Amino acid sequence: MKIDLEINNDLIIWAINRSGYELGEFFDEFPKVKEWLDRTKKPTLKQLQNFARKVHVPFGYLFLESPPEERLPIPFFRTVSTQSNQVSLNVYDTVLLLQKRQEWLTNYLIENENNALGYVSKFDSNSKIQTIVADIKQTLSLNDDWANEFPNWEKAKEYLTQKIEEIGIIVVSSGVVENNNYRKIKVEDCRGFVLVNEYAPFMFVNAADSKAAQMFTLAHELAHIWIGESAGFDFRNLQPADNPIEIFCDKIAAEFLVPQESLRAAYEENKNFESLARTFKVSQIVIARRLLDLGFITRAEFFEFYEEYTSQDFRKQESREGGGDFYLTQRKRLSVQFLTYVNNAVRENKLLVRDAYNLTGLKGNTYHNFMREYLY
Repeated sequence: MKIDLEINNDLIIWAINRSGYELGEFFDEFPKVKEWLDRTKKPTLKQLQNFARKVHVPFGYLFLESPPEERLPIPFFRTVSTQSNQVSLNVYDTVLLLQKRQEWLTNYLIENENNALGYVSKFDSNSKIQTIVADIKQTLSLNDDWANEFPNWEKAKEYLTQKIEEIGIIVVSSGVVENNNYRKIKVEDCRGFVLVNEYAPFMFVNAADSKAAQMFTLAHELAHIWIGESAGFDFRNLQPADNPIEIFCDKIAAEFLVPQESLRAAYEENKNFESLARTFKVSQIVIARRLLDLGFITRAEFFEFYEEYTSQDFRKQESREGGGDFYLTQRKRLSVQFLTYVNNAVRENKLLVRDAYNLTGLKGNTYHNFMREYLY
């Protein structure tokens, strides 16, 4: 029996625009959709279901009277000012995905009588930057020269991520929505975001970003947690948005990675970026950014160096990229800390296996093999 489906043109157009397509571009690829809008043809149930999957909307949305109002649950700051808080669909869906995981984990921790994390919202924007930085390092058990223990800044970044997770913060590093490699999160759309929560803060770092910039993103998001402010940001050219909170967190991140007085002293002896980067175990781009803050180089000099360095950094990444290790990628996309909680909950019979599949995006044997062989 053929089902006569009436569609709302406004919802079809909304769904196409929401997914990031231009109408003309979409009609060229799917001419039948234009026929639906022109009322020359009606969609079949299967065609409408396929359309919903293509534009990533729940099927039932297509039968609403008007498009739903979707609001990002956190403020999103852009370096280049815009009136809109709207983000790309892939960023929006990723925020909601991590929010769902955070809600489950928070409930799990409370049920298991875990205490709230004392460092979350410990300070505010009126606090002294050096005081906050000192507290972050103390909480992470890092001394002032902690990075000098490592041969390079990449190893220092891995260690910093580990220390962050050890104190109860979930660090997610991914460049796609869940495990969908066709839904990439562009760096210009989002460098990262942080969901502040007193039991289970979540940090998201865009893995598509240059490795050099990711270190600064980590430090910036730590600052957000310490002052209790959830946010997303594009952080273009490693510059904060024109917002008091963003500027404050940016200063905390800079001082955390490269202390002002130490850099002043080192720069007087040696003005070579590469040498300074080795000394402080950060990338050259972070050194350049800090020198800009302190007035040692001009904005024009910084942006010229930034463009050259990041293009080289991306080329190095691309030359190293191959098929990749699926399970190693999952450890970063999902967070070892989060996966440990999920695994424990299943073993304690506090979480159904099917719900663990939904939380992690891993199914069947893939999930079980991962938990058995690759979690630790």
